[in-house]
Amino acid sequence: MFVIDRLWPEPAFGLDLEAAYADLALPTPPTDRPWVGLNMVTSLDGRAQRSGTTDEIGDRADRRLMRLLRVGVDAVAVGAGTLRAVGGWTDVPADLAAVRVAAGRPPQPLGVVIGGTESIPTEGRWFNTEQPRLVVVGRDGPTYVPGAEVLVAPTFHPEPDWVLGALRERGIGSVLLEGGPTVNARFHAAGLIDELFWTVGPWLLGGEGLPMIAPQPPDQTPRPATLVSIHRHDDELFLRYRFGDAATG
Repeated sequence: MFVIDRLWPEPAFGLDLEAAYADLALPTPPTDRPWVGLNMVTSLDGRAQRSGTTDEIGDRADRRLMRLLRVGVDAVAVGAGTLRAVGGWTDVPADLAAVRVAAGRPPQPLGVVIGGTESIPTEGRWFNTEQPRLVVVGRDGPTYVPGAEVLVAPTFHPEPDWVLGALRERGIGSVLLEGGPTVNARFHAAGLIDELFWTVGPWLLGGEGLPMIAPQPPDQTPRPATLVSIHRHDDELFLRYRFGDAATG
């Protein structure tokens, strides 16, 4: 059991993490695409990796929260770079699979990897679960990946709006995006991130660690956000923000 405090809204202390996020409500998705939430952990100075992984930024409570957020979505997506770097995992454990089934959902969300033209490594954990898997690649990418359905985009890199359209055609109404920074940047540039679930770990790293979102062109339009909630576990913060039209819904 992880004990957390809700700092905003309606402060409350000594809450059980599981109970606090058990009834997490997602906004109604847009009419033309799935809802997209971005889930990331960073240091105090915005670095998304420490020693090449996020494991040393967030603690066990953050990793449990990541799994809890997956319970209520139809698909969990990562970039191929993340798959190459850390092996990737987008499923939920058995206890949360049971929660999904009790709510009328499939036991596992659809696992999605968004790549480009390079080969997809198949030796990692992502290919050794009971989860349905979809690999989206660019027009010159591999057309066959063992253990996964492959979807080839008409462009060199799959455009986020095309990816979401293809997912919607498959009945996907909500997607949790979990990095890395390059994929995050493409969705941000397209204005296709509806919410941000951001864990701030109590570390000041400096150095050359990757940011949450890869550097953008200087003329990239900033997106304002509305704060939805703040929770705390020890010295770690769990923040939730809502963007754009969804911020007023």
